[in-house]
Amino acid sequence: MAVRAKLALEDGTVYTGCGFGAEGEVDGEVCFNTSMTGYQEILTDPSYRGQIVAMTYPEIGNYGVNTQDVESAGLHLAGFVVREYSRRLSNFRAEGSLHDYLKSAGVVGISGIDTRALVRRLRDQGAMKGVLSTIDLDDASLVAKARASRGLVGRDLVQEVMGTQTREWSEKLNPLAVFHPDERQESTGSAPHVVAIDYGMKWNIPRHLAERGCRVTILPGNATAEQILAQKPDGVFLSNGPGDPEPLEYAAEAIRGVLGKKPVFGICLGHQLLSLACGAHTFKLKFGHRGANQPVMNHETGLVEITSQNHGFAVDEESLPSDLEVTHRNLNDNTIEGVRHKTLPAFSVQYHPEASAGPHDSSYLFERFMEAMGK
Repeated sequence: MAVRAKLALEDGTVYTGCGFGAEGEVDGEVCFNTSMTGYQEILTDPSYRGQIVAMTYPEIGNYGVNTQDVESAGLHLAGFVVREYSRRLSNFRAEGSLHDYLKSAGVVGISGIDTRALVRRLRDQGAMKGVLSTIDLDDASLVAKARASRGLVGRDLVQEVMGTQTREWSEKLNPLAVFHPDERQESTGSAPHVVAIDYGMKWNIPRHLAERGCRVTILPGNATAEQILAQKPDGVFLSNGPGDPEPLEYAAEAIRGVLGKKPVFGICLGHQLLSLACGAHTFKLKFGHRGANQPVMNHETGLVEITSQNHGFAVDEESLPSDLEVTHRNLNDNTIEGVRHKTLPAFSVQYHPEASAGPHDSSYLFERFMEAMGK
């Protein structure tokens, strides 16, 4: 017999459906992702820490899960919302069901609700705090819990998802990934050494770096500039990660300590932290950008890139210091999607050029980082 579940928002709206995955109760910021596929990569993306994620595509789970399409060592989101959970999986790579995957990780899911109505509410009113429960089905109680929950602003979620040890990375891209043959490079004794700062890094990022012949060392997100430079890197990479960048002063301080000494490349949270380190500020977007179909204008080429994105904060253009210039812009809302330092070898983008799952329009940014290290 199906377990009843409810999702309550802080504005008093309550959705009733069927629970799947683990039973229990969780709170978090309710957001939505517009990707048609890639739910396993979404589930294992540390950037979703503290969030209840709703998928806009109506049927989720039909191709199962496997041990290859993971972006971290575990599941990080608070809860999962779908219109219809597919109980029948059909894919030659499938090793298990989405239900069992969520259950083993302790993630609560809900299906059978009108996700179109939910997404429209979030789009019109903005992302909201919510509670997802299979154990408390009282509407008033759930709404009160949603209003009392912590939210994302002001919280340091990086400490909850970052690695804690220095480690080497050697795994390359999955052979199924679309990749231009000319970009493949064999590792040599003179391979560039990249120190990747892990704020909650997706694993496809170091895969891209290793694929291009880099020797990759991963340091925790709270590493100091002295610890980073002690590794004698040829370049420093700033990873994605969850939540509000403003509380992460320790990260911005470390970045300031390496700027001008080594080439720097940042993605997502790394982009925001690089901007903060240079003197900019960030703000919370109304409902964020999450999906694999976000159009971005590259000001340098005049071309439009279709990008994979997952963020709820953005760099405030009015606060942008004079030594940073905008290189990319979101065509949906005109927010900043990329910056470059005018005098130092440092650049970053708000979106995910490693794109797992997602399009491969922006993988050239890794080549730009390689060129910066070569100089």
